Parts: sequence; C-alpha cells; structure tokens
Amino acid sequence: MPGSLFIISGPSCAGEDSVINGLKKILPVEMVVSTTSREMRPGESQKNPYNFVSRAEFEKMIKENKFLEYAEEYNSNLYVVTHEEINRVIQSPKIGIWKIEYKGVMSAKKLFPEIVAILLSAPMDILEKRMRSRGPVTEKYIEERRKYTEEWLKHKDMYDYEVVNEEGRLDETIKKVANIIEKELRKKNIKRVDNSK
Repeated sequence: MPGSLFIISGPSCAGEDSVINGLKKILPVEMVVSTTSREMRPGESQKNPYNFVSRAEFEKMIKENKFLEYAEEYNSNLYVVTHEEINRVIQSPKIGIWKIEYKGVMSAKKLFPEIVAILLSAPMDILEKRMRSRGPVTEKYIEERRKYTEEWLKHKDMYDYEVVNEEGRLDETIKKVANIIEKELRKKNIKRVDNSK
C-alpha cells in the first residue's frame, strides 16, 4: 500500500470537512469516496461527498464482498469503501485522503498497518457548541452525539497523530495537518505532485 494515503478522522463537529477543504487548496488531494446507505442531503450529489445507495443495494454489495471495510454509525446508516475505490485512489499520483469514523480506522489499520491516521478532536464543550450552532437540535440528539464521541475518544491510541481543532483556529489546524502529511511523505521519500495539475 503506497504511503501517500492518509486517514483523517474525528467525531461529529471536529471539523473534518473544513480541514479537508482547506487541504485541497494547498495540497494535491484525491478523496476516497465512501458508499453510504443514508439519504442524500440538500447540496449533495452522487459522489459528492458519498456514493449514495439504498439499504437493499448496500446489503447486496456486502453479500457480493465488494467492500474493503464497512461500519454502522450511531444513526444506523452504513458507510463503506469498495475495493475498486481504494485501488483508484492508491493508483492516483495525488495524496489520498480517506475520511472514516473510528470503527473504519480499526478495520483500515488491520488491513494496512502502515497507513497514517490523523485524529481531529476538540474539547467536548466546543463540540457541543458547534452541534447547537448548526440549527435546532433536541437534547436527546446532543446526548446521543456526546455518548458516541466519548466512545470514539476511548480509541485515540490507534491514531498516529492527534490535532486539536480549537475554536477560531481553523487555518492553524489545516496547517498542522498539512505539515504532518508532508513530513510523512518526506520520511517515505514520496514526492507530491504539483497542485496546479
């Protein structure tokens, strides 16, 4: 497995999407597109940010052994990566970014022990504040997310790096993650491609 594939992972509201979007502006990034059984949300489209399939189609793909790994998240939706998709990203000359939750990281680490996993985190009170700022939410929703995050953070040891995405310091967080990626690429003597291409 090429060393130019990196995992970026974090609990809800840790800022994964914001950090990845920032990385795309400074690094040549190729995203691993996961397949999900959840419904498409406003502003989303097929392959952006997921490959959307029905629950029945998803279960059929499991039986056909098309998935490299899959995990059921707190909302009972399934998220997976196909063998075909991971091979596509590995063969790309760009830096592969694989966004997955902690159960997916466990699977990925078993399959590819050398893959570098970066955990994005933030203090629980900041995560909760961000959840509430997204719109009207119930206390039950907040409690479910809090429990899920607490469970997630019990598995911090499996990550190679942790970057705290502090409030109001997104640019600094993006820079820290980019520096980790470039440091790892140098260690493995992998030259990144020109971002303008």
